[in-house]
Amino acid sequence: MKRAQKIAFVSPRFAAEGTVGGAETLLRRLAERAAADGREVVFLTTCARNHFTWDNDLPPGRRPCGSLAVEYFPVDAHRDVDAFLQAQTAISRGRPVSPETEETWINNSVNSQPLCNFLIQHGDEFDALIMGPYLFGLVYHAALIHPEKTFLVPCLHDESFAYLALMRNLFNTVRGCLFNTPPEADLARRLFDYPDSKCAVVGMGLEPFTVDPQDFIRRHHLNDPYVLYSGRREGGKGTPLLCDYIDTFRRRTSRPLKLVFTGSGPIEAPPDLYPHILDLGFVSEAEKHAAMAGAAVFCHPSINESLSIVLLESWLAGTPALVHARSPVLQWQCRQSGGGLWFRTYPEFEEELALLIDQPELRKTLGQAGKAYVQSAYAWPAVAQRLFAALDA
Repeated sequence: MKRAQKIAFVSPRFAAEGTVGGAETLLRRLAERAAADGREVVFLTTCARNHFTWDNDLPPGRRPCGSLAVEYFPVDAHRDVDAFLQAQTAISRGRPVSPETEETWINNSVNSQPLCNFLIQHGDEFDALIMGPYLFGLVYHAALIHPEKTFLVPCLHDESFAYLALMRNLFNTVRGCLFNTPPEADLARRLFDYPDSKCAVVGMGLEPFTVDPQDFIRRHHLNDPYVLYSGRREGGKGTPLLCDYIDTFRRRTSRPLKLVFTGSGPIEAPPDLYPHILDLGFVSEAEKHAAMAGAAVFCHPSINESLSIVLLESWLAGTPALVHARSPVLQWQCRQSGGGLWFRTYPEFEEELALLIDQPELRKTLGQAGKAYVQSAYAWPAVAQRLFAALDA
């Protein structure tokens, strides 16, 4: 077994201030853990911060960020956004598309030829290249430069893009994949006939924290129980559905329930629900954890997840979860931990939410089960062991 001593991580954005997605946060945490193990780590990313415009907001060049050396490269300026959106719409419909349409989509996604040039020139200096998530042109092109030493952290979902021929080629060309959960690895096996020898389930470690559950409630003058959602607000994450369900729940049961959001994006909700929504936007980690600890329930309505970091954090706060049953990963996380319930329809949502609100002992039991699970399966020593076993094999 040879130690992977020099490692480059690649992601379209770098989570410098905790204001990007879960995949970028995951890659940063894995990079920091590798650096803490005495490995030489560099993180390669773009100058973009906004995942809608992909403008080059940051200056290029290498700068330190904590224990990491982060090198920023400009996003390619010649991207044809109209062609990209036209191809993406065609793919999103789930119908077969031509190889030319696939190429148009991936080539006009976010790309950085300067970053790829760096890997062409310096890739031989690294023992391993770790990059993700899979859905970006940058990751696709970078992974194929030195595929024999490239590990994907794909954050794979059962979506139309995963069925593209170029994705089958990507997954089967690289050295292996570092999956977040067994259901994600199972999806790769089903989609790509992915061999067990190229699969490793790693996940992300979390640090335990202590917080007073009443602190958030007092500071925000909340007299009613509340459901919490943390993350991006968009249809793909299920937040419009959550708002509709909470609004229906309030009207049908006449319960004084509030809905609290942390994260980014517009909130699509029925007009009558807005007075009962507390939107905090981006908050510090401490404030997010306080909001989790004070919540009656943490709800994650998404069906497309490879690992929910915020779900794990809510369990560390001792709060039970309510998740969408159509997400194999979220349901698996709840089954494994005993920390939550899952719904497929509104009647199930209403029954389970009412049960959790009315039975504080049940909430406590589920929350503590979730916490114990995270402290065991997602403690950093366990995650680091899985990561380094995959890289050094």
